[in-house]
Amino acid sequence: MPPAFLRSRKLLTLVVVGVLVAIGLILRVTIFAPDPVEVRLVAVEPGIVESTVTNSKAGTVEARRRSRIASEVGGRVVEIAHREGARVAAGEALVRLSDVSHKAQLELARQGVAVAGSQRTDACLRRDHAHRELTRVRRLAERDFASIEQLDELEYAYDSARVACEAAAAELARAKAQLAAAEAELAKTVITAPFEGVIAEVNVEVGEWVTPSPPLLTSPPVIDLIDPTSIYVSAPMDEVDSGRIRVGQSVKLTVDSRPGEVFAGTVERVAPYVLDEEAQNRTLEIEVSVDSPEVAQTLLPGTSADAEVVLETRRDVLRVPTSALLRDRAVLVLEEGRLRERSVDLGLRNWQFAEVTSGLEPGERVVEVLDRIEIEDGVRAVAVDAADGGASS
Repeated sequence: MPPAFLRSRKLLTLVVVGVLVAIGLILRVTIFAPDPVEVRLVAVEPGIVESTVTNSKAGTVEARRRSRIASEVGGRVVEIAHREGARVAAGEALVRLSDVSHKAQLELARQGVAVAGSQRTDACLRRDHAHRELTRVRRLAERDFASIEQLDELEYAYDSARVACEAAAAELARAKAQLAAAEAELAKTVITAPFEGVIAEVNVEVGEWVTPSPPLLTSPPVIDLIDPTSIYVSAPMDEVDSGRIRVGQSVKLTVDSRPGEVFAGTVERVAPYVLDEEAQNRTLEIEVSVDSPEVAQTLLPGTSADAEVVLETRRDVLRVPTSALLRDRAVLVLEEGRLRERSVDLGLRNWQFAEVTSGLEPGERVVEVLDRIEIEDGVRAVAVDAADGGASS
């Protein structure tokens, strides 16, 4: 076969292979190209950025005035004046115990006061009579009409009557003290509210017997009373933040029972020590008051809560969502249908926003990454409107 023919055939083969490769590349980037990644773009705009710290473990809604009231005397329950959820005034009766025996003791004490009073009156009348008789005989003795022996007997009689009067007065005082004690014991049969509040729990029923707590032991409370105006949040903060938290700092509060809501609060107390019950998780306890009394009264003690303490606030600074950051030093922008990584310098930041000091301009839009592995530099992408999920124009 002639050499020229072989060279022509080889050249044709190379041309055909090149055409096929070109066609394959064209098909790969057109018909068989993967669909663009849908991404959501957010605008870079001025706003507020805060430096915050949050509790390391779940906080708790508490009440500063919460009384678990136990009975001071034993007795059978005859009346429950209010049930759970009722609002009561200070001094209002909550539970009544049987008072039959206490009333009997009170009446006995009253009669004792009457008897002691009569005895004192009689003894003091005898004293007065002895004093008058002694005075009369002394006058007679001055004129030698009475003997010394008679005068001594009358002085002794007067001293005895005076002492008897004083003893009767002391007995009357003791009887009155017993009456006061009986009145106090009778009053204990009515369990009253020590302050205005809401009844959280009633642990007895009519007909049941309640007993007072023995020494060094605590009996179950009869009534659990809460003052809804004394609500606060106790939050354990990480020990590394103890030097940055101060009384008066603003706090953002969230509670599990009110998802999606954020309440304003203020640091009211910072514990003077760090709890070291767990060596690997030492915490600083803080107390946060709820700024709105109306909101505070709707929070139930015992509810889990989180406190985000605001350490520093910067206003009108350029910011991006924290979810748009790559490795805390870059963002992705959409340019001509492809994602491009751009380095940025950051300032103040928290879990929601980060301050951008350089690398972006107001009005530019960046990609919210949200930990999607398919979103990376160089990938074909299309912007999606977050409102309806469709591609934006």
